[in-house]
Amino acid sequence: MTLQTPDHDEAHGGGLGSRLNWLRAAVLGANDGVVSTAGLVVGVAGATDSRATLLTAGLAGLLAGSMSMAAGEYVSVSTQRDSEKAALALEKRELATEPQAELRELTELLEGKGLGPELAREVAEQLTVHDALRAHAEVELGINPDDLTNPWHAAGASFLAFTAGALLPLLAIVLPPTGQRLWITVVAVLAALALCGWTSARLGSAPVGPAVLRNVAGGALAMAVTYAAGTLLGAVGA
Repeated sequence: MTLQTPDHDEAHGGGLGSRLNWLRAAVLGANDGVVSTAGLVVGVAGATDSRATLLTAGLAGLLAGSMSMAAGEYVSVSTQRDSEKAALALEKRELATEPQAELRELTELLEGKGLGPELAREVAEQLTVHDALRAHAEVELGINPDDLTNPWHAAGASFLAFTAGALLPLLAIVLPPTGQRLWITVVAVLAALALCGWTSARLGSAPVGPAVLRNVAGGALAMAVTYAAGTLLGAVGA
């Protein structure tokens, strides 16, 4: 009799967590683009109904926000990459000068993960023979030497995610007729925020309802505050 293994779609491999983190960061970047640009253009709409003014303000906010996100992500990830490279360099020096101490350290780390002393020692020795630096990087530091964080990728992803999110409120406020643009923008923004909340919750295996509610409520509050401020400033200016 032939035994068959049932098919399943479960993903394996160390890259899964990294891919989910990147996807979650993209969703959050798009969410930031939606909220910040919506708040800006709705606030301006409270002061004026000039399409040219709304377009100028929206584009300025989109470019400023996307560049700020990209620069901040580049600096942050560059710092992380530098720290990873420094940790790997230190580990390489220690392996060269104190190999036995490093072997004992690796053994203790494996014991801490649940292996018995003898098995931990055997596994540590085999890992050391195969690739000592990789073994210590992964077990001790939690770093994959072949997959260090890339600041350019992070900056580009943040720029694109923010831009994609910001385009929705910008187009919603400038394309419709004057009398309809505000409510169309509000509905479009709240729908997009609900989708972002749902997606982020699913990616993090969290309850969907609270995530969607928080996202929608935060966006609604931001637009209400900026619209009230814009209306007040427009009245004062008039």
